[in-house]
Amino acid sequence: MVKVENVSYSIGNKKILDKIDLVFQPGEFNIILGPNGSGKSSLMKIFSGLQTPTGGSVKIGSADVHSIKKNELARYRAVLTQQPEISFPVSVEEVVMMGRYPHFEFAASKNDLDVCSQVIKKLNLGDFRNRNYLSLSGGEKQRVHFARVLAQVWEKPASGFHYLFLDEPLASLDIRYQQEFLGIARDLLHANFIIVAILHDINQSIQFGDKLFFMREGKLLRSGTPSGVISQELIKEVYDVTAQIISNPETGSPLVIFS
Repeated sequence: MVKVENVSYSIGNKKILDKIDLVFQPGEFNIILGPNGSGKSSLMKIFSGLQTPTGGSVKIGSADVHSIKKNELARYRAVLTQQPEISFPVSVEEVVMMGRYPHFEFAASKNDLDVCSQVIKKLNLGDFRNRNYLSLSGGEKQRVHFARVLAQVWEKPASGFHYLFLDEPLASLDIRYQQEFLGIARDLLHANFIIVAILHDINQSIQFGDKLFFMREGKLLRSGTPSGVISQELIKEVYDVTAQIISNPETGSPLVIFS
C-alpha cells in the first residue's frame, strides 16, 4: 500500500500541492488525471521518493518512503518518468539491463540476463534486441524504457509488493501500442504489483483503471471507481469543458463524449 498523508509541496512562494491525502491499494490500477499544471507529476515524484514534500508524509508499506535506502527502494519500486532519454549509443538489450543495476554490483548474473530476456519477450522487442537505441523512433524508445522499468521490478520481493509508477507513459505511442501497454500493465496486477499511472485520456483511464484520482491546481478534487466518480459536473470542474456521459454499449462503463 502507498499512503499519502496531508502532503503539500511549494517552490518559493508558489504552492504546487495542497494538503493531499490518498491511498493506492494493491491489486488496483490507479490512474491520476487532471489538466496540465495540476501537480500530477510533482505528486508522483513525492510518493515515489524522488522528491521531498514541504509538508506531510508518504508511506510505502509500513515505512516512510524517505527512510528507505535508495538502493533498497530501487529493487522493488520503479518509476518511468516523462521523456526519459539516453544520448549515447547503446543497444536495446543494454538499456533494458539498466533496470537490473540495483540488483547487482559488478556483473549481471544469469538471473539478471534471464529477467531481461523475459521482459524483452513480454514486450515483443526481440527484433530490436541488438539495435542501437539511438536509431529507434520515439515510440520504440518508449517501449524500451517500459521494458527497462519492468526489468527493475520483475521479480516478486521476499515480502510486500512491487511498485510501478508511470508518468504519462503513452507519449509517442500509437493507438495499438497504447492499448498493448495498458493491457500489459493491467496483467501485472496479478503478480502483486501496485501500479499508479498519470494519463490524459479519460476514456482510456475508464477502460483500464480501477480507481481514478482527479486533480486541479494542486488539489485532489475527487477519487473513486470510474462508475462511481465520472459525471458531467466533475468533467466541468476539473477541465472546464462540457461533456456528456453515456453508457459504453460494449462494457456498460461510462463513456465521455465531449461537446
